[in-house]
Formats: sequence, C-alpha cells, structure tokens
Amino acid sequence: MLLTCGKNVMTTQFKLGKVVLLLIAAVLASCSPSTPRLQYPESRTVDHIDLYHGVEVKDPYRWLEDLESKETATWVKAENEVTFGYLEGLPGREELQQRLERLWDFEKYGVPEKTGGRYFYTYNTGLQNQSVVYRLDHLDGEPVELLDPNTLTEDGTAALTAFEVSPNGQLMAYGISQAGSDWQEWQVRNVESGEDLQDHLRWIKFSSVSWLSDSSAFVYSRYDEPTEGNELANANISQKVYLHRVGTSQDQDELLYSRPDQPRWLFGASTTDDGRYLLLSVRPGSASANGVFYRDLQNPDSGFVELLNDFDARYLYIGNQGTRFWFQTDSDAPLSRVVEIDITRPAREDWKVLIPEAEQTLTSTDLGGDRFVCSYLEDARSRLRLFTLDGQASGEIELPGIGAVSGLRTNTKDSETFYSFTSFRTPSVIYRYDVETNENSVFREARLNYDPQEFETIQEFIPSKDGTRIPIFISYKKGLERNGKNPTILYGYGGFNISRTPRFSVSNLVWMERGGVFVSANLRGGGEYGEQWHLAGTKLQKQNVFDDFIAAAEWLIENEYTSTPYLAIEGGSNGGLLVGACTNQRPELFGAAVPHVGVMDMLRFTQFTIGWAWVSDFGSPEDPDEFKALYAYSPYHNIQEGIEYPSVLITTADHDDRVVPSHSFKYAARLQKAQAGPKPILIRIETKAGHAAGKPTSKQIEEAVDKLSFLFSELG
Repeated sequence: MLLTCGKNVMTTQFKLGKVVLLLIAAVLASCSPSTPRLQYPESRTVDHIDLYHGVEVKDPYRWLEDLESKETATWVKAENEVTFGYLEGLPGREELQQRLERLWDFEKYGVPEKTGGRYFYTYNTGLQNQSVVYRLDHLDGEPVELLDPNTLTEDGTAALTAFEVSPNGQLMAYGISQAGSDWQEWQVRNVESGEDLQDHLRWIKFSSVSWLSDSSAFVYSRYDEPTEGNELANANISQKVYLHRVGTSQDQDELLYSRPDQPRWLFGASTTDDGRYLLLSVRPGSASANGVFYRDLQNPDSGFVELLNDFDARYLYIGNQGTRFWFQTDSDAPLSRVVEIDITRPAREDWKVLIPEAEQTLTSTDLGGDRFVCSYLEDARSRLRLFTLDGQASGEIELPGIGAVSGLRTNTKDSETFYSFTSFRTPSVIYRYDVETNENSVFREARLNYDPQEFETIQEFIPSKDGTRIPIFISYKKGLERNGKNPTILYGYGGFNISRTPRFSVSNLVWMERGGVFVSANLRGGGEYGEQWHLAGTKLQKQNVFDDFIAAAEWLIENEYTSTPYLAIEGGSNGGLLVGACTNQRPELFGAAVPHVGVMDMLRFTQFTIGWAWVSDFGSPEDPDEFKALYAYSPYHNIQEGIEYPSVLITTADHDDRVVPSHSFKYAARLQKAQAGPKPILIRIETKAGHAAGKPTSKQIEEAVDKLSFLFSELG
C-alpha cells in the first residue's frame, strides 16, 4: 500500500496493468468454462456421513480436520505453492509493497493508563513488528522503555496480549502469546529495573489479571494443561479462577473458584477500585448475558455471593462507593442504561436507575473522577457524554467528526481521562480530557505521509430484503465518478453484539488512493442498535445478516458506485462465514470474495477450542430447528458443483486456535472441486500466525500486498 514512485508514473503503470489484465480476461473468456485456470493439489474425498436428526450429511474432507497428520501438512504445502505462485506473478506487487510500507510507517500510540502516579502506554515507531511498552513519570517527562516484545523472537511473532500495572506502580504483569495463539504466558516485571521476577504462569486464555490493592498478588483465570499435541484444537472447558502471589511458582497458586457442574462457564475476575471486593463476571459462553458474583476480601472466610445469577441480561461493572455498585446493563433496556445496586438490598425492586436508556446505544461507561463518562453509538458513530454520580447530565466531549472512540481509560482518583479517536481517513489520535476543567487536548498523534483531506466518508441507509434500514459507510478519494466501474470492497461482520464502527486501515487507504471504494456495512447481529438488533441476526434469524449484506451489494450496484465485475466482499471470522454464505447464495452478484479465518463448517464448529461458546449466536447443531437453519447456510455444506463462482482468496493461519484452520481447509478443497468457471479459488495459509491478534507488522503488510494485488487483478 505504499509507493515511492511519483503519482503520474504510478497511475500510468496501473492503467497499463489494467490493459494487460483486460487482455488476459478476454483470452480466459474465450476458453471453455471447463478448462481449469489453475491446477489445484489433489484433495482426496472420503465416504464419511454424519446423521443429524435423521438427515444424512456428507463430509468428504473430514480428514483435513487432522491438523497434525502428514497428509494434511502435504496438502497445506501444495496449496500454498499454488497460491503464492499465482499471487507472486500478479502485476504491480512491488509498487504496492513500497506504498504500503511508506504509509504504514507512522507512529502508533496506545491509550495511556495512569497507575501509582505514573502513565503507561504502548508505542510503535512505524514499522516495528510489535508495539513497545513505555512509562512516563509525569506527562511532560521523557518516556522510559519498559518492555519490547520485538526482542523476544527474531521474526516478531511473540506478541504482547495485555499488561496490568500494580496499584503502587512498581510491578507490571504482562501476557505474551506465541505465533498468534490465544494461549498466553504471563510474567511479572519490576517497573524500576526493567527486570523480570521469577513468576511464570501458563495455560491462560481469555483472561487478563487484576491486582489486589496492596500489590502483593493478582487474580486470573486459566485452564488445565491440555494433552500434548492437542494444544491448538482441544475444546477449552472448565476454566478456573486463581490467586497468584508475587514471587511464587504457579503450582502454589490458590484456587479461588471453579464450577465442575458448569464446565462451559467463563470467568472474568477483577477487584473493585476500593480493593475490598473481588468480582466475577460469569458468562455461559459467548452470550451477551452474564452473571455477577462477589467476595468480600476483608473477610477471608467469606465465599462468593451470587449477586446476579439469572443470566437474563448484560451487566458491566463500572465502579462502587461502599456497598453501592454501579452497572451498565441492558436489563429492561435494549439500548442499555446505568443502574445502582446496593448489595445489602439487591432485590430488583430496590435498584435505582441513574442514567435512563437513551435513543442511542450506550456501549461503555467509565468513571473519571466524579463523573460517568458514557460512550454512545449514534448510527454507528461515537458520542461521549458526561453525567454526575447521581445521574444528572453534565455535558458532552466534542469529537472531531464521523469516527469511533475506543480504549477509554479513566481513574476514579483523578479527573483526567484518555481515549482514542479514529476514522476511515485517519489513524488513532490519543486525547486527554480533564473532567474538572472541561479541557480536551491531543495527547499524542502521528505525522502522516498523506493528506486525509483527499478522502471522504459518507453514510447512507439502505433497505434490506424485509425493509429494515441498514447503515453503510462509503469511503473513497474525492472526485469519484459513479459510473459503475469503481473497484469496490464491501466489508461486513454482523454477529456477537460487535459493532462495526469507523476504523483506519492502511490497506484500505491504498485501495482508495488507486480509485477503489471501501464500504463498511452495519448488519444485524452486531451491537450498533442494542440487543434487539443483535438478536435479529442470531440463531434462526441468522439469514437476516446475509440478506442485509446482499442488499448492500445490490444498492451499490443500483446506485452506480460499482457493478458485479468490480465488486468484492470481505470479512473475517464470523465475517468470513458471512462472505462464504453470501458467495454460495449469490455467486453471480460478486466479482471476488475474500473470507478471512472464517467459520465455514456450521455443523462441526462446536467440536474445537472455544467453538462451543458460539451457540449463543449461531445455535446448536444438536437442536433440530437450529440444525436446519445452520445446515441451510453453512458455507462448506452449500457449495454446489457446476456453479461459476467468483474469484475467491481464502485466508487462514496454522496457529489459529480460535477458528481452527480446518474450517478453511475443508471449504477450499470443496470449492476448488466444485468451481465450474475459470476464476481462481485460492487458499493462503499463513505460518506462525493465529486468528489475527498480535500479527507482526511485516506479516500484515505481506498479507495486504497479496490481497490488494489479487483484487486489482480479478476485478474489472
């Protein structure tokens, strides 16, 4: 996405490349549809049949689920040889590489956290594979390097997952993942000396840590050690909560809570700001609803009290004053509100509503000094509002335009608040807001290698199949001509109550520089309009998500932003499922498809790692009605032979232990066999990488070069 050539030279080369591509396309169009464009590796089939509720379901590529077999390894190597041989032969790759590297080379700051009178944040000079942790002893002081993950491995594949500084500011617990795995190993570092203590904790996943108020210990959640050879595939069940005392070995950790009768509960442990209580946020899988249990740390003999155990809604702890606890919840408020619960009188009739449900979705609430700082989504764009502790409106923090707030960091003992703001045109800017003085200032921002004013973003609302109003953001370089011939990426997710808000991407910027349009769709299943919007895209209603995405594609074509030959769809994880399902349902509508790390086998997802937790959104193949819905759209099972599919670039990674790569392996093998047209079906299998988090900058750039060169060559 970076380019060192002049603009005129680059444009000329691009136009010549398009001429060559058009000539190639003409030759291919003259070939017989049965003539293969590529020679794919042999993917043998097996006569495996599963019986679901009386329905026989064939699984001809079941053998590709064995990630440790030599046959699978041989298949992966052969597929990568075909894929990279094809991608590396595409025109314009060197220019894309140069442009990406140049634009990627800007400073990247994390949102500071103030602890023990010091500030801690991450910083990347530009092209470092991983960001580095720094400390500031005061705001105008010189930053001191505290932890550089880039020194842990030569290839930059060791990534910092999280860090938590002790209340006294003297110790930092930090987690590291290797090669993209969800597994984390935690250690403790002395903030003054920069030296690690002997503490070393393993088999931690889906957990951070929370310090006790005296900085002597912290709580965390972990799993039992998996069987050797199955670390990346075994189902993750029976999580437990432990207390680790600094300076001791992990085998001495105290088990605080476990539920053998509920092996699929997940625990998020945290201490209250006053240090008195230990809270457990208890989730039955990936469902939005959770319970809240607490333990009085001043009473060593006390057990956990199940404060909220109906699992009827989402309850997010904000803070407390004594026994008065504040929660953000969507209980009786689909768009969420803030309530006060006195734990000495926890009955629902005694709850007090502090901040009522608004017309916009309340996404997060933090305490900054003596104010609630509330982040709202208004048509998928952020707004920040302030309220006093008794719920009175106290103003709004002005934001610079259409964009998204993230990483809100507050401190109940201080009036200053930090947050990040980003848009489709600009990377994150870190702001500092003082609640007492109402001063909002830039804490850190990068010097950019391009002019953001050359691009613009608009928002449109389009009707879905059933008339539901779907927001989409459309971003492009100014001066775009709506002639139906603009290469366009339509991106979506639509699941797990996750809102698809504006975000910056160097890859998308290069796409727009070269005349491309980037469209982000806010589909049902997400959290943009609260819990009802989320539920409208789950289980038996999942088809709504695909209908929304297809409607957005049709609208873009009808309004001449693009047309089928120029239109690509893209998404990752649950969004990869979205792309796979829509490619099957409307193969004639799209010119290309790029599903990343997708959930492709909707009848087997519960069998691996944390997949069982997704039944809250997808439903379960064990339920007869939900099985019918899953089977009806499962990307792997709904591929049809004799269909001309669009060009497809599937991406996955060998260390993805969230959505195991066998999903993509099986989908790719079946789609390659079924393809009746000349367009390529490729699978790009990254090594020493995982689901996405922690991927080194170098690998991100390599993947962006491959994706962009593929799309520029296939569209049009």
